[in-house]
Amino acid sequence: MGAKKQQIVGAGIDLGSGKTRMAVVLVDRGRVRLVGAGEVDSAGWAKGRIADQAAVTDNVLAALREAEATAGLSIEIAVVGMGGPTVRGTNVHGIHNWGYVREVEAADIDRAVSRARRRQLPEDCMILQLLLQDFVVDDHPGHTDPRKTLASCLEANVHLVTTSIQEHNALVGAVNQAHLNVEESIFEGMAASYAVVVPEDRRQGIAVVDIGSESTELVVYNGEAMCQASSIPIGGDTFTADLAKALRLSPLEAEFVKRDYGRARYAECPENVWVELPVPEGREPAETRKRNVNLILESRAIDLFQQVRKELVRIGMQESLLGGVFLTGGGAKLPEILEVADRELDCQSRFGLTLGVEGGPAEMKDREWCTALGLAMYSAKLKDHTRAQREAAGWLGRMLR
Repeated sequence: MGAKKQQIVGAGIDLGSGKTRMAVVLVDRGRVRLVGAGEVDSAGWAKGRIADQAAVTDNVLAALREAEATAGLSIEIAVVGMGGPTVRGTNVHGIHNWGYVREVEAADIDRAVSRARRRQLPEDCMILQLLLQDFVVDDHPGHTDPRKTLASCLEANVHLVTTSIQEHNALVGAVNQAHLNVEESIFEGMAASYAVVVPEDRRQGIAVVDIGSESTELVVYNGEAMCQASSIPIGGDTFTADLAKALRLSPLEAEFVKRDYGRARYAECPENVWVELPVPEGREPAETRKRNVNLILESRAIDLFQQVRKELVRIGMQESLLGGVFLTGGGAKLPEILEVADRELDCQSRFGLTLGVEGGPAEMKDREWCTALGLAMYSAKLKDHTRAQREAAGWLGRMLR
């Protein structure tokens, strides 16, 4: 009985416009084991937003049934990832000043964080996550836990991740219609970082670039604290669309060309290498230089990482990523994209691979599964904290988990 009580089941579902993936993990005595997974082609999405909620529900149901069958478990609750063009991140602060020197208490922390949380949001905007950075105690910055220090004023620095209320409700509604409760919704970029980055790397300053189908989710950590969360409207489908337009192909045909011949650099490709293009039956065969294919893809890769660099410059982290950049997501599977990231971001880049999860087939170690596995691991961690402990800890406990 004691061993069973220590087992925790965590489930996460990554609803993308290209694929819908669900992962189920079992945590037993601190060891995380993958026990189930489901993956289906997505439908019902347009430009990173839900266009047909019923179709998205069908995606969730199909992935859920596959995951339950492989896990041998009935899944009723899961953590859901949220990304796309409506996600924004911003740094805010809240000040609580009580006017005389005494020990800082948990209630003071609650008040400072709550005041940061009261930031006025635009219409159709909600807080997806509130992430604690640090505290300023009587003008002395850098405190991670100010309790029992002597002060008369406390300032909380937090990072707010916001999203569209309408899009969030549509996502949660689609999951609920599949008879699955949403345990929590979190930013997909954070889920990917949760799976691939160890605390030691985070402390050095890191960025995770999660390249999905319709968008790229970026998270940046400076020490233990997240200092940026943002979504860039470029994804794997953008690369495909560039090929389709330039080569006059359908999106499906362009995806075939990208997958079979594409690379993110063109300079080393000989000019005399030609590739046959897929054409509908009845049309004359067509060819193009492989170098042209790679030139199109490299141009878009440069565009993507230049936009990532702009985000880093905006928060002053362009020269502070000593831990490097981690690339995840299906779009990161494009050959030689790592070399473009190195060059454009001027720091060490690497592919993010899920850490600390045992079991599962080899294909589950792929970069495109990082978000789903991170969501499942996060779900297990949530369950590991009892509700009573979370409530007793107040805002500080929830922020530091």
